[in-house]
Amino acid sequence: MSTTAVELVDYDEAIDRFDPVIGIEVHVELGTRTKMFDPAPQTFGAEPNTAVSPVSLGLPGALPVVNGTAVEYAIRIGLALNCQIAERCRFARKNYFYPDVPKNFQTSQYDEPIAFEGYLDVELEDGTVFRVEIERAHMEEDAGKNTHVGGSTGRIHGAEYSLVDYNRAGIPLVEIVTKPITGAGARAPEVARAYVQALRDIFRTLGVSEARMERGNVRADVNLSLRPTPESPLGTRTETKNVNSFRSVERAVRYEVSRQAAILAAGGTVVQETRHWHEDTGVTTPGRVKSDAEDYRYFPEPDLVPVAPSREWVEKIRASLPELPGARRRRLTDEWGYAEPEMRDVLNAGALDLIEATVAAGASPAAARKWWMGELARTAKQREVELAELPVTPAQVGELQALVDSGRINDKLARQVLDGVLAGEGSPEEVLVARGLGVVSDDGALLAAIDEVLAAQPDVADRIRGGRVQAVGAIVGGVMKATRGQADAGRVRELILSRLGVEG
Repeated sequence: MSTTAVELVDYDEAIDRFDPVIGIEVHVELGTRTKMFDPAPQTFGAEPNTAVSPVSLGLPGALPVVNGTAVEYAIRIGLALNCQIAERCRFARKNYFYPDVPKNFQTSQYDEPIAFEGYLDVELEDGTVFRVEIERAHMEEDAGKNTHVGGSTGRIHGAEYSLVDYNRAGIPLVEIVTKPITGAGARAPEVARAYVQALRDIFRTLGVSEARMERGNVRADVNLSLRPTPESPLGTRTETKNVNSFRSVERAVRYEVSRQAAILAAGGTVVQETRHWHEDTGVTTPGRVKSDAEDYRYFPEPDLVPVAPSREWVEKIRASLPELPGARRRRLTDEWGYAEPEMRDVLNAGALDLIEATVAAGASPAAARKWWMGELARTAKQREVELAELPVTPAQVGELQALVDSGRINDKLARQVLDGVLAGEGSPEEVLVARGLGVVSDDGALLAAIDEVLAAQPDVADRIRGGRVQAVGAIVGGVMKATRGQADAGRVRELILSRLGVEG
């Protein structure tokens, strides 16, 4: 299918003319050992159609059994999103043609989800907190994976043939559905991105999923509609399917705002449909006309009994929840004494865990931030990798700072030691010894270097004796050069003034 760009309205103009309303459905693959309703293993990267069972393949007579761990994970997610947990819920069959689900229906939840009526407060880049209302979080199973061979788009249109891998079929999912998100205005793309990112962080903190978007562990379906004013009825929505990066979520919302605004401004009608996001071109293209709930012919799954989590179990799960990302960020901001902009920079750089571990290794919060947000951030940018991918650990950064704090190296030498660690030469201590980078602390050696520099610059020495103490910097610089930066500059200054009989 062609991804040729269509006529768009400038985003700012679109926002001036229309009020955007978004809704986001996020699917997260749960990190259970087996699938949602069968004992087949949950694997990633296995040979196609090897992680399957009769239930995965929809064979006659194969009966499903609910994965108890998946239910617990769903409850954990619901509680973290401030949802009510159902005392009783059930599964349903969602019917329409699934080429990658051999039984030809998806086992999901419809009118009785496991969790409902929640909210999540998300923080935007400038510190603004925006509340997203959660309608429901329900359990279901994933579909398999289709690979369309031939053609230019990788989609079924124009393909020569298709291959189906059922390894993913039946993997446990929780789908989190928002209520219509209103009031975001021009910041709707930013709100969408921040919301999905906040969910990803929660999934990881709860330990319910690896939440790796590049693997499809977390996928977002982005609904968007426009209306003339905030008081107008909701407009016709589109649903951009399976967006799997934060940047793409934001870009997809911006694109759909501009595209739909162009249609409406020209007197046209927006079609209720699913759309595909194209990362390479930054556009969406039509998928299929969007079905409403009644088109799926939901009916209760006759082979599964209702799920009825006891209140005691729910409260036990609640008590076991870890500190959630938002609360953790607020606590660490206070404990570390960071300004709000500093903490936002740390979060945006993905450095929070690294700095916390470095502080635990003995470094001060200020020193830990200095290394990760300074030298190491520059190195990561040069190498085009994430901070966590650099070949240095928080413990090593803590050890490096301890060498500075003890006076064995200064900041300049510490950067050379860090270069050695990044080059794989060993720990900071090993690099320091191997490269001979320790601070020269022997006064005798320093005085010898000072005498040489003074002899080479007698005019500077005379100016210092004459009361121009600021000129001592030139001598200090010469000594630092002579010692390859391994002298303590403060101690060198003291010895120079003492040598010249001048009080500092």
